[in-house]
Amino acid sequence: MFESLACLIHASLPNAKYSLRRGQPLTSLTFQDYGVTILLYRTQFLVDVVQEKAGRVLVLDSIKQGNAWLGMDVLIFNSWHWWTHTAGIQPWDYMREGNKLYKDMNRLVAFYKGLNTWARWINYNIDSSRTQVFFQGVSPVHYDGREWNEPLKSCKGQTQPFMGQRYPGGLPLGWVVVNKVLSRIKKPVRLLDLTTLSQYRKDAHPSLYNGIAKGLDCSHWCLPGLPDTWNLLLYASLTS
Repeated sequence: MFESLACLIHASLPNAKYSLRRGQPLTSLTFQDYGVTILLYRTQFLVDVVQEKAGRVLVLDSIKQGNAWLGMDVLIFNSWHWWTHTAGIQPWDYMREGNKLYKDMNRLVAFYKGLNTWARWINYNIDSSRTQVFFQGVSPVHYDGREWNEPLKSCKGQTQPFMGQRYPGGLPLGWVVVNKVLSRIKKPVRLLDLTTLSQYRKDAHPSLYNGIAKGLDCSHWCLPGLPDTWNLLLYASLTS
């Protein structure tokens, strides 16, 4: 979404001076003639991942890194995708809540706990007269063709969207958690509810098209493509 937004703005101002700084966890793009900066702060879980004696710990009740988000005009949050990762691509060894250390727990439960910590951070830290807050809805994956009634297929080689009136696979459970937490948050947070429209785009993944990825990738999206639609919805929401 960040890359798409950067491309859309640059395409509308192709001669504008800009500076790009890539880093971890922060990447910044500044359009110098306009005094506009967009930032990408990479934090897959919103809550903190810290190094302790036991190893890398996902702390479900801590957002110390949130200080970097204060004072912004617009904040767009996103999480869920990485909560399901296991084994070698899981970037933590333990979870911690309070003084209790867990080797693992039900990922939906963990996501709910972490997102509630984020909601408390929003309620306590955000001045709604200064900062607009969005939550980018859950981005779906297309590894299992049973979700669109093609059980022996995945996103690989798909060239057409799903054409039915209702997506057979239903909404992912992460979507349920996001909506439950947002229904209870006190400060205004607008949901960019992109899940269903993205589920229809089983053809929009880079598995067969980018010429780079050797493995099956049915979770990322081609650019230009679906993320441009997400940003058009963001623009409509910002200006409505």
